[in-house]
Amino acid sequence: MSPTELAQDPSAVSAQSFSATNFDQDVMTTYGRFPIALERGQGCRVWDTDGQEYLDFVAGIATCTLGHAHPALVAAVTAQIQTLHHVSNLYYIPPQGDLAHWLTQHSCADRAFFCNSGAEANEGAIKLARKYAHTVLNIEQPIILTADASFHGRTLATITATAQPKYQKNFDPLVPGFVYVPFNDLAALKDKIATLDHDQRRVAAILLEPLQGEGGVRPGQLEYFQGVRQICDQTGILLILDEVQVGIGRTGKLWGYQNLGIEPDVFTLAKGLAGGIPIGAMLSKEFCSVLQPGDHASTFGGNPFVCAAALAVLDTLETENLLDNSAQRGEQLRAGLHTIQSQYPNLIAEVRGWGLINGLVLKDEIELTSIEVIKAAMEAGLLLVPAGPKVVRFVPPLVVSEGEVDKALQTVRKVLAELG
Repeated sequence: MSPTELAQDPSAVSAQSFSATNFDQDVMTTYGRFPIALERGQGCRVWDTDGQEYLDFVAGIATCTLGHAHPALVAAVTAQIQTLHHVSNLYYIPPQGDLAHWLTQHSCADRAFFCNSGAEANEGAIKLARKYAHTVLNIEQPIILTADASFHGRTLATITATAQPKYQKNFDPLVPGFVYVPFNDLAALKDKIATLDHDQRRVAAILLEPLQGEGGVRPGQLEYFQGVRQICDQTGILLILDEVQVGIGRTGKLWGYQNLGIEPDVFTLAKGLAGGIPIGAMLSKEFCSVLQPGDHASTFGGNPFVCAAALAVLDTLETENLLDNSAQRGEQLRAGLHTIQSQYPNLIAEVRGWGLINGLVLKDEIELTSIEVIKAAMEAGLLLVPAGPKVVRFVPPLVVSEGEVDKALQTVRKVLAELG
């Protein structure tokens, strides 16, 4: 049963304080919703309007870095809302400067632009790449290469960059200037660049995810990304990495690119940066920071409130050693999933991931889908999220404990025993 089918039965949410019928009458049906209504959380646990407790291994889809109601985040946003929550970027915003400084001091970037979401961060990177192509590379019709099964957002430009037809259906005409290549296939990338050059269409940038999240939790290969970096160094093509889902410690390292032994020219952030408060960021090296006043803007981007939240998340990331926790709990989770795979070889094809972004891949030849596993896990008190029809994704908060990982594994084992 798909999320859309689940959402068509509003009686499944029976709490007196919540009416799914009224919700579905008033809210656009752009989401297929599971039949629970969440109202509060603490750490890695959430409760619905019936008082049912769940272990949250979704974290707002890799967003709630510190889990729910973390004291540091509560204190930061409470203090900021009591002083100054929003002003225009017509003025200097000290917390924005502090956040930009932290990010540039802890990464390969020199400059930061702030917006509200990952899609907007990627839009900014696309605009930067196109201006760089026109003003520095002298390319009249710049091409940006992206990978098959990628995901870069829901705006018209970013669904065009997203090489998955299911997201593009009925939204044409799409934005020109994007060409797709297979992920982790360096030979195919070189062939595509050569073909485009022969056709007098020049590549200005390559936009990739270090690990494809929505595309099935597919990690980038070290040799591939190092080869891409070499191509960009030799040709002047910009390398842009979409770190919206994998940045901010999700992979056990601060940045996804650190797993690959390279540095990007531009990279984008959102999701975990402010732990669930809406923010996005585009970061770039100085040599390609070509955007000038009037080229790009965001009304809410980098306001005092969101920057205070992000600074609290980043401070807590350091003080609570959450990078180490992400790496250690990720190893524990993958080891447990591999054990489950050995117990159910007829169901599970693969376990893959980095840190605390992991995928349990179901075999193609069986009828069992990721949604069926997720629905059964939800009924057993564990929240999970799909990454395609055959991949169950595990993205808990970075504060997750050893005991909570064990409990999640026990639940998955129980669910598969019942489904298998």
